[in-house]
Amino acid sequence: MVVGPRLISLPTWHYPSHSPDRNSYGRSIAIHFSPAMAAAYSLTLSSPFPKPNTAISAPKPLNPLLKASIPVRYGGNRTLRISCSSLSISSPGLRTGPDDLVASILSKVTQTDGGVSLTKEEHKEVAEVAQELQNYCVDEPVKSPLIFGEWDVVYCSRPTSPGGGYRSTLGRLFFRTKEMIQAVESPDIVRNKVSFSALGFLDGEVSLKGKLTVLDDKWIQVIFEPPELKVGSLEFIYGGESEVKLQITYIDEKIRLGKGSRGSLFVFQRR
Repeated sequence: MVVGPRLISLPTWHYPSHSPDRNSYGRSIAIHFSPAMAAAYSLTLSSPFPKPNTAISAPKPLNPLLKASIPVRYGGNRTLRISCSSLSISSPGLRTGPDDLVASILSKVTQTDGGVSLTKEEHKEVAEVAQELQNYCVDEPVKSPLIFGEWDVVYCSRPTSPGGGYRSTLGRLFFRTKEMIQAVESPDIVRNKVSFSALGFLDGEVSLKGKLTVLDDKWIQVIFEPPELKVGSLEFIYGGESEVKLQITYIDEKIRLGKGSRGSLFVFQRR
């Protein structure tokens, strides 16, 4: 919303050209705009005619950034002198910090089935916010104690990455994902669990246990043991070992962002 200047009407004095009091002195008109304009201006008119000493004043502008005095001659000996000063008022609401970005990215990925229901444009919006959050990441996030705890996997740019075939287009026809959890335990244990409902009535889960290795200040590697499948009262161990590499791009008390070696973006929310 733009607020216009507040106008002030001042009295006008007329002096005949033959007036004996023709000593020159300035007549001042001060006009100040409201702080909502984020600027202040002051105008001074100089005239060769005498005048009463009348002025309207207002508070001085805060933090002036620019001052200038410009004489302009018009109509014979009359001179208009304009002096200007401006100020800058910051608007904290326009600056986006990490808390706002965290709230934004969570609002975009919550209740999207881990990102499955998002459009291409919505995935792009999530990636843009994640990119902004990288600017606020702590140094050496892999050494931060914040990584420990239980996390919900609330988003992946490639929905099949967490859960494998159970999260594929065909797998989702038979398996409805209930939750995806990652637990990071000190000093170097990672446990992944995907809970699902098979055919709408049979509960099950796939779990993996892995060992975490720090590669550098941002990258970690996890080597997982063969996955364990539970369906009802039945338990199976199938497949072989697997490994993943993940870059931690942001972490705080609420969320953790990670990027896989193939470019997949993950959003983890602390439980």
